[in-house]
Amino acid sequence: MTWPPELIAAHPLEAWWLDATTAGLEPDALDALPWERAFADLERQESGEHVNVDEDRQVGHTWLRAPDDAPTMGQARAIGETVEAVQAFAAKVRRGQIAAPDGLPFTDVVHIGIGGSALGPMLLDEALSPDADLDGPRRALSLHFVDNTDADGIGKLLGALGDDLAHCLVVVVSKSGGTVETNNGLALVREALAQRGHELAPRAVAITVADSKLDRIAVDEGWLMTFPVWDWVGGRFSVTSAVGLLPAELAGVPTGPLLEGAREMDTWTRAPDWRANPAALLAGAWHVLGEGRGDKNMVVLPYRDRLGLMARYLQQLVMESLGKRLDRSGNTVDQGLTVYGNKGSTDQHAYVQQLRDGRRDAFVVFVQVLDDGRGSPLEVLPGASAGDTLQGFLLGTRRALVEEQRPCLTLTLPRLDARQIGALIALFERAVGLYASLVDINAYHQPGVEAGKRAAADVLDLSRRLREALTTGESRTVAQLAEALGADPVEVWSVLERLVATGRALREGPPAAGRYRR
Repeated sequence: MTWPPELIAAHPLEAWWLDATTAGLEPDALDALPWERAFADLERQESGEHVNVDEDRQVGHTWLRAPDDAPTMGQARAIGETVEAVQAFAAKVRRGQIAAPDGLPFTDVVHIGIGGSALGPMLLDEALSPDADLDGPRRALSLHFVDNTDADGIGKLLGALGDDLAHCLVVVVSKSGGTVETNNGLALVREALAQRGHELAPRAVAITVADSKLDRIAVDEGWLMTFPVWDWVGGRFSVTSAVGLLPAELAGVPTGPLLEGAREMDTWTRAPDWRANPAALLAGAWHVLGEGRGDKNMVVLPYRDRLGLMARYLQQLVMESLGKRLDRSGNTVDQGLTVYGNKGSTDQHAYVQQLRDGRRDAFVVFVQVLDDGRGSPLEVLPGASAGDTLQGFLLGTRRALVEEQRPCLTLTLPRLDARQIGALIALFERAVGLYASLVDINAYHQPGVEAGKRAAADVLDLSRRLREALTTGESRTVAQLAEALGADPVEVWSVLERLVATGRALREGPPAAGRYRR
């Protein structure tokens, strides 16, 4: 037989490969895909054309790890200067040269962001952060994430930090400065500091677009530092910008190798032959297995605890990019690729039963890491370490799925370090771009997200109007209030019950049939 098989895209120099031999694919089906268009689109994107036509923007996340590839000298200089500034600032914080107002070193980071502004940094932190007791020039700060507008969750974090909040560096990430969830988190952290007699500004850092609302706040209040991000970097593609680099560096993770790994993967995945290009093989598998419509879900199963956030990270990257109602010609196509996952071998005890014997609506992407990191080589079974056992479960689970003609792909990394994680991130970014071209959609805008934000603003306005309506002192039913405000009664009921639960309204009678007043 030919080795390696045709459906394996393997790196020529190291143990890095994508294996699609168990996916039930025929090479002829992959050959028939519109690769010429996909690679032409990739070239147009990298050259600086405004391929995000719906927002009239460039798409330049690959320039972040190869500044010299940026279309203008100004962009290249700005990227390079930002990387240097991030690394220098983080080094000074880790060494205590940039310290809290009382002169003591910062010990923790409160990172405030949402979506790509949080998921990418969280993935890097979980996958790469060294031991907490790391000392010397790469002394690590502990990262804490405010990635939701859940008052209870934020309160739990701030309560756990307690007086240590005085020595927390607060990193706020928002491109526009108008992100509601981020602004809410910032307000609550600011309040918690003030309650302890501390100011935000001497311990605050912003990552934002120049002259945004957040940028102006940082300048007016005299924050410690502001780092740029650019409108040609989408949030879900921003992990190799200051958005991901700063928290990683503060956590003691060297970002030079991260950028190097992403840059090497970008170079590898320019190969115009899907047989030699893991991103093209991955995108082609998505297309063929889902019949060009995303008809099968992608189940991501990384067999390593440090990659436990991988499925969540890929949910945003893949689903926000590919879940589109219209194609690039304006035709309704209802595209998408649903992503979910768990870590191995937890998956064996969670939902592999359904993947093997249940509905045929999914394919699996296994992720194996060949070394054991800091794991013990102790033989926990005759002739087998815990790491050997983990690989046994991965390959055994794959075999059990293949026996039932359930398609699987396996991505193999030699080890988990910053360079490999950079390559892993870039691989999926590139696959997303290629797949979007294969199905002729714009991967780089998110109109559905904006629609949800507008609807949320409407609901907040409904809450305000309900509180005003209740000030009359008259008790009214849900139906009466909904009619008076011209609002959906189910939404009115939900908002009213929240007002009751938080002590801002009173209900007389049971929830479904009561009357409400102040």
